[in-house]
Amino acid sequence: MADNNLKKEEKNQNREERRDSEPKDNKPKFNIYWIYGLIAVVFIALQFINFSSNIKEITWQEFEQGMLRSKDVEKIIVVNKDKAEVFIKESKLNSGKYNDIINSKFSKDSPHYFFTIGSIETFENRMEEVQRDFKENDKIPISYETRKDILNDMMGWMFPLLIIVAIWLFVFKRMTGGAGSGGGNIFNIGKSKAKVFDKEESDIKINFNDVAGLEEAKVEVTEIVDFLKRPEKYTNLGGKIPKGALLVGPPGTGKTLLAKAVAGEANVPFFSMSGSDFVEMFVGVGASRVRDLFSQAKEKAPCIIFIDEIDAVGRARGRGPNLGSNDERENTLNQLLTEMDGFDTNTGVIILAATNRADVLDPALLRAGRFDRQIHVELPDLIEREKIFKVHLKPIKIDNSIDTSFLAKQTPGFSGADIANVCNESALIAARKEKKSVGKNDFLDAVDRIIGGLEKKNKIITPQEKKTIAYHEAGHATISWLLEHAHPLIKVTIVPRGQALGAAWYLPEERQITTKEQILDEMCAALGGRASEEINFGMVSTGALNDLEKVTKQAYAMVTYFGMSDAVGNISFFDSSANDYSFSKPYSEKTAELIDLEATKIINKSYQIAKNILIENKDGLVKLANLLLEKEVIFTEDVEEIFGKRNFGNKNDEKTPLNNNSNYLTSEDENGINEKK
Repeated sequence: MADNNLKKEEKNQNREERRDSEPKDNKPKFNIYWIYGLIAVVFIALQFINFSSNIKEITWQEFEQGMLRSKDVEKIIVVNKDKAEVFIKESKLNSGKYNDIINSKFSKDSPHYFFTIGSIETFENRMEEVQRDFKENDKIPISYETRKDILNDMMGWMFPLLIIVAIWLFVFKRMTGGAGSGGGNIFNIGKSKAKVFDKEESDIKINFNDVAGLEEAKVEVTEIVDFLKRPEKYTNLGGKIPKGALLVGPPGTGKTLLAKAVAGEANVPFFSMSGSDFVEMFVGVGASRVRDLFSQAKEKAPCIIFIDEIDAVGRARGRGPNLGSNDERENTLNQLLTEMDGFDTNTGVIILAATNRADVLDPALLRAGRFDRQIHVELPDLIEREKIFKVHLKPIKIDNSIDTSFLAKQTPGFSGADIANVCNESALIAARKEKKSVGKNDFLDAVDRIIGGLEKKNKIITPQEKKTIAYHEAGHATISWLLEHAHPLIKVTIVPRGQALGAAWYLPEERQITTKEQILDEMCAALGGRASEEINFGMVSTGALNDLEKVTKQAYAMVTYFGMSDAVGNISFFDSSANDYSFSKPYSEKTAELIDLEATKIINKSYQIAKNILIENKDGLVKLANLLLEKEVIFTEDVEEIFGKRNFGNKNDEKTPLNNNSNYLTSEDENGINEKK
């Protein structure tokens, strides 16, 4: 392992040295749009350039008084019925009267002055009136010309056309996503949108060392990478390289991160895309993109194809149109199935896919020969959470009070994404407090913030409401402390947090199976709040909405799923296949009535047990409620001082020190607020 790590470090170092030694070209890249812009500027500039800039413009009065009556004009040419060009006699130019233009460079036939005539009729009348007393030889000859401005005429019909074309190109480019991408051109719309990563060329820096926990998943994925690096190791023994592996697990557990680590570890091309990238508004595009993707992969074999959120195209086929059938998606899936099963043996193309909805995938996609392996990426356990914390704590400035094992114990049921969120939130809380480093209390506050929401100390609550909340929370705390199988209490508060008016945090035992006694004790603890209200006030409130919802689901699950009812028997109506064509309940109306009756009996029995326990320990319940009203937040030792130590030998008591700072994990939020277990 050490030799392999040294080789990897040498490779990375050599690659960085090559990058540093390569001459960096900072010159701007050529873009055809610069040419288009230059042409447009030239056309616009031509409209404002006056090619007759040497000809001086004058008024009619200047022409009449200074030139016409002095008989200095040789001829006049009226151009396009709106402009009169004046030619001065050559003998008059040297008289000194026209020194303003004598130094100008004129061609032999160019005019010296011009003025606007307004209309032909008015101009002729004025000329006739002024020259009425002139001799016939002195009258100025007037000619008329029609001159065509080819440039202006061209711009007159070309400019609007250019604007229309530019708008059309802009709209088309926006609709197709840009000409630079694989699907950005109308002729490339059926091309694959997969991003290709190569170890030698890409900047992927994630490897298996950055993926904490997931040891079993990493073993299988590492083996897949090894298939591609050394296929002869397996083929020499007659083995066949697996064609696909499906990463299955809850959101946030690291499926996509694991695929990125594969891209960072493998020295083979890595095609990455999402299931939604196959979906397009045009018919047949999805299937075309599948064909193009696998065509590229075959050319670059050995390689890996990664399809994230494959359930976007891999849902089970055969549903009726009234239930959401999608022919285009099914065509895409059919093409995907064909391509996966159409590979020759040991071609070196392996498909990785990720989903958190494996139950909705088509059975043909999951059969052997397509996705040969299903790699389950589950929520991390205690040891894995500690490793994940170590990874996410690297960029954070922490003080000496941080113990990763303690933080791991405080976050049961958290995914890798949740732990990353805790680390980030703790840094934000420490920065808000103007701290130089992140401490233990900042992490505990971050867990509180994520589970229960932000504290709202300014929320207006009447004294009677506050008292009701205190007794409600005290009921939960009392029952959970006195029952053997209830979760150990960590913290109780009546400070509003998020939308909840009060909350209790527990440390649930990390177990794989749950017994009937454990479920019943948890139901009693959940009903302890309402039981406390009834015992102390003789009435109940709406604060138990969340508790009632929880225990109702648990009771019906005991009867219909787990077979924990003597009346119904060892029968489970849970359907793991979740067939879409199941339109009716799998039991009769008589059985439904029996299920309702049994669930009601379980809940009523649990509620009565909770009431009996609180009545027997009413003095302690009242002390705990008053302590809550006084302090607003109480911890484990406060409950222990009133009721004594729990002597049930709970493993969580041994694993986690319960003190003032060991806040939280599971919240039981009141007043109809979401509960996170």
